[in-house]
Amino acid sequence: MARKKIALIGSGMIGGTLAHLCALKRLGDIVLFDVVEGLPQGKALDLLEAGPIEGFDCRIVGTNKYDDIEGADVCIVTAGLPRKPGMSRDDLLQVNTKIMVEVASNIRDRAPDAFVIVITNPLDAMVTCMHRITRFPKQRVVGQAGVLDSARYRAFVAMELGVSVDSVQAIVLGGHGDDMVPVRSYCHVAGIPVERLIAPERLDAIEARVRQAGGEIVNLLKISAYYSPAHAAIQMAEAYLLDRKQILPCAALLEGEYGVNGFFVGVPVLIGGRGVERVIEIDLSPAERKAFDASVAHVRELVQAMEKFLPAT
Repeated sequence: MARKKIALIGSGMIGGTLAHLCALKRLGDIVLFDVVEGLPQGKALDLLEAGPIEGFDCRIVGTNKYDDIEGADVCIVTAGLPRKPGMSRDDLLQVNTKIMVEVASNIRDRAPDAFVIVITNPLDAMVTCMHRITRFPKQRVVGQAGVLDSARYRAFVAMELGVSVDSVQAIVLGGHGDDMVPVRSYCHVAGIPVERLIAPERLDAIEARVRQAGGEIVNLLKISAYYSPAHAAIQMAEAYLLDRKQILPCAALLEGEYGVNGFFVGVPVLIGGRGVERVIEIDLSPAERKAFDASVAHVRELVQAMEKFLPAT
């Protein structure tokens, strides 16, 4: 059986980490694309030379030509200007919309059957742009945000309690920005509601840190996070490639669910071999619902701001 083909659009720190994980997990053949000459070729060659050590036999190619993503089964998009200290995700809107239009057009023309995962910020606008340009079915375009944000929530709760991250279950909904919604009522530690284990004021502080987690890393590294976003996207890709039917919080196109119509918003979805196979609706407390609606309102504003940079149709 032929291996699946995974196209990584953008070969920066996230793209390189994605390629490494794809190879280690033996998910398929890998194409690293970037506009910077030598960057994808160098990373591909470096990884290829690790194959005999780790035992992966996949084909790894670096390229500056979109033609090489032809027929990709999965496309993971990180292309765009990364966040720098002092920048919000929204500051990236104009320049990254232009980049995303080009990327989406090439995916549409060369990988028309691909499952597309968008990581580029501002996420909610960029995944919308990808869907508008490709016109792919909503099941095959999704944004990576909630998996990462929920992992951060779980990590901080585990650190607070001194327990394994495997014991913590948590979910973050809404837009991928400073008004994302860590859903406290669905945060449990080995089945125990987190509110029984951590005082409310400490939970407030933890949830504030979740909302600012990306900026915290940018301030330390002077570039965006890359290990955790890559791992989050690979979990989504695996769910699709292996038909795992896994429920993950992702930015999916809502058509009436949660009272939202026509916008990509972070919610729990079931990802399997047909892509986003189902949106899972959960009950939210009045306070959580209010916060979710406020987050959706910001997504709407962001998308409306992005639309003026889209090409005329």
